[in-house]
Amino acid sequence: MDRLTTLMERFQLSVHPAEPSQANLVALGEAAGPTCLKFYPHGGPFAATAKETLLSARVEWAAGHNPLMAALPQMVHFDLTAGGDTLELVQLMLSESHARRCGAQSVINRLGEVLMVRLLRGQIEQGATEPGLLAGLADPRLSRAIVAMHDHPGRLWSNADLAAEAGLSLSRFCDLFAAEVGETPMGYLRRWRLTLAHQDLARGDRVEAVARRYSYASPEGFTRAFRKAYGVAPVSLRRLS
Repeated sequence: MDRLTTLMERFQLSVHPAEPSQANLVALGEAAGPTCLKFYPHGGPFAATAKETLLSARVEWAAGHNPLMAALPQMVHFDLTAGGDTLELVQLMLSESHARRCGAQSVINRLGEVLMVRLLRGQIEQGATEPGLLAGLADPRLSRAIVAMHDHPGRLWSNADLAAEAGLSLSRFCDLFAAEVGETPMGYLRRWRLTLAHQDLARGDRVEAVARRYSYASPEGFTRAFRKAYGVAPVSLRRLS
C-alpha cells in the first residue's frame, strides 16, 4: 500500500533553489557539513544566519487544497547527524549547487523532489499528536481506508466498506477515524472528492462529467456542495479555465 503516490500525482510538487528570505526548505549546518533540514509548509519564522544556511529552496505542493500539506506542522525538522541516505542526498545537492556544472539546476530540482518525498515519509511514519490526515495515514489500519478513498474517489463507498478495508468493526472504525482524523469518514471523502473536482474544473472539465466522476446523484447536488465548499458555482470556475 502506497500512502503518497496518489497525493504526489494529484498535486504537482516542485522544488527550486531560492534566496533564504524566500525559502521554506533549508539545510542548516556548519563547515563540516549539513546537520539538519527544516521545512516550513505554511511559511513561517525561518531565521538563520547566512553562515548556518547551506542550502535554501522553495517548495510548492498545491498548499491551498492539498490535504497532507495542510496537515503538516508549522515546522518539519529532520536530523541529519546520524548520516544515511538523506544526508548523502543533501550533500549531492550541495555539490551540484557549488560546482555549477551543465544541467545542475535540473539535477537540484529533481533531487529536491526526492528529498521532499523522504521528509514526507518520515512525517507519516512519525505520526502526529493532533487529529488530522497525518495522524490517519500513520495508523496502519486507517491508512488502508484513506488510501482506498484517495485511489478510488468515485466509488460508492459506505462506512462499512471502508471499515472492511481497515479490517475493523464498523463502530470501532468510525470512532477511531473521528478521533485520529478529526472528522467522519464520509466527511473526509466529501472533502477529497470536492478537492479533486476543483482541480478537474480548473482544467476545463464539464460540470456534469465531474459530478458523475465523483458519484454525485445529480449536477445540481454537486453544484450545491461545491458552492458551499468554495463559495462559487462550479460552472464559474470552469469558465475561468
